[in-house]
Amino acid sequence: MRHLFKFLRINSRIYIRRIIHLIATKVELRTFIILASLVVGILSGLASAILKNFVHFLEVEPKIYFDKWGISFLLPFTPLLGIVLSVLVVNAFFSGKISKGISNVIYIILRKSSDIPKVDMISHFITSGITVGLGGSAGLEAPIVVTGAAFGSNIAKELKFNYKTRTLLLACGSAAGISAIFNSPVGGVIFAIEVLLPEFSIPSFIPLLIASASAAVVSKFLYSGQLFFLVTQGWVLKAIPFYIILGILTGIISLYNIKATFLIEDYFEKIKKQYIRAAIGGVVLCLLIFMFPSLYGEGYITIMNLLAGNFSKIIPYAFLTNIFDKNLLLIIIALLIVVTKVIATSFTISSGGNGGIIAPSLFIGAFTGFFLAKLLNYLGIVDLNYANFIVVGMAGVLAGTLHAPLTGIFLIAEVTGGYILVVPLMIVTALSFFISRHFHPNSVYSTPLFQRGIKFRSEKEKYFIQQIKVSELLESDFVVLQPNSTLRKIVNEVIHAKRNLFPVVDKDNMVVGIITLNNIREIMLNTDVYDVILAFEVMDSHFHSIDINADMNLVLEMFEEHDVWNLVVTDKGKYCGFISKSNIFNKYLSSWAKHQGEAI
Repeated sequence: MRHLFKFLRINSRIYIRRIIHLIATKVELRTFIILASLVVGILSGLASAILKNFVHFLEVEPKIYFDKWGISFLLPFTPLLGIVLSVLVVNAFFSGKISKGISNVIYIILRKSSDIPKVDMISHFITSGITVGLGGSAGLEAPIVVTGAAFGSNIAKELKFNYKTRTLLLACGSAAGISAIFNSPVGGVIFAIEVLLPEFSIPSFIPLLIASASAAVVSKFLYSGQLFFLVTQGWVLKAIPFYIILGILTGIISLYNIKATFLIEDYFEKIKKQYIRAAIGGVVLCLLIFMFPSLYGEGYITIMNLLAGNFSKIIPYAFLTNIFDKNLLLIIIALLIVVTKVIATSFTISSGGNGGIIAPSLFIGAFTGFFLAKLLNYLGIVDLNYANFIVVGMAGVLAGTLHAPLTGIFLIAEVTGGYILVVPLMIVTALSFFISRHFHPNSVYSTPLFQRGIKFRSEKEKYFIQQIKVSELLESDFVVLQPNSTLRKIVNEVIHAKRNLFPVVDKDNMVVGIITLNNIREIMLNTDVYDVILAFEVMDSHFHSIDINADMNLVLEMFEEHDVWNLVVTDKGKYCGFISKSNIFNKYLSSWAKHQGEAI
């Protein structure tokens, strides 16, 4: 039976490749890319629908069985169970580690030639479903974005597309993921452009639209649930000053969101044992949820209650209304939930669970908007529309945390039907983005890259440098030595050569080592051994090489990882020359200057 399945798998791949080859020969490349984006969108939409149903199943079924078995008192501990199970699954099926978050997708674009491992097509799907479905205080957006990106990357690899097209299909998968999870096709496209593809061109717009729209259709067909139901009132001119205050407030909250996230992450990185991390994070999360049940899961039900005016449902315990004034109690609880949600999400993800920060950002933004409106109404300063401030607050924190104001505007306008609030949305997201970026130049996604030493002066530079080829930077004017070259010959070459690097190659032109002045400094004055010591005895056989056809991302990664100044360049293993950091820098500056001149 096993041999039969293997036979069927191999033959199915052969037939699929034949079909692909046939299509590729019949249509032009641009059309072929659009067809590929359609497939990516459908797969991402399908994955999103399955994930949402899986999470819904985990949210509902344990409660049924816990009630049936008389152990309902254990329900508050399901978030701990979710984190521990997520760690178990990672260790059992995914070699003990998966790369979480959208920041890793950006890193793969910049340093890994947009080559996402195949395992990412399923690993984030499973672990995030378990984490969030059992109450982890995180979102499904980042995992489904990574899953969609993995679909796009691997389909592009299968179709033998180049780096540029592979990056485009990766972005198509990400856009499709956002579109499907929120039923927001425009928001998905804007997210991909703003977060993953700052160097954007019109031809790439069509595949993004196709992928995003197809994902939304598939997701809506398979999962009919609507995220939010809202009919907002129009904004009024007298409320503009208070929207400005909300913009400033959401900018401050966004800063808190980013800084607290990485502060807690740094704390958990010091705990080496995975299950200790999971236990600590899970216990703290359960305590926070016990104090504020609204922190359970994604939190979208709570946001819907706020939008519907069911404010009393955020009060954790009814007896509190007998102690405090209800309106004042709502203000205090809203503020505490804003503060604790950031902590709950950070503990969920950093301790071993899998999830994203978009849903928590929306949750925090909703409570920030509600807090401000409730406070101002309570003080009698003005009569504000709660729903409008909740909606605009969501966009503000999302824009400030992701440093993506357009995503904040269009995503929230789509999922809430709040296009009538476009002016307040613009004001709040712009202020939040400005404040957050001024005090913390890196977003929640770019901060991990910055911490790894990946620094770029502008968004365009991130992608422009990748257009440089290794062959353009090749330096070949080096004196080549053989393994049996004598020290006399080596010293003679050192004296007359302009370079201080000497590759040692064998008879097949394969590099076997490198000689520098440091290798012979101590013996070069001893003329008695000039004809005794040979090159292979003094050469350094531990060197780093790169293929001439390698992507520049890999070159940059090797320079960073190994902290070297030169790399040997080979062509199918045979020596070609060297590539140096300084040459990359000089080439980059000259090309960038030329590019800027042409743009002007």
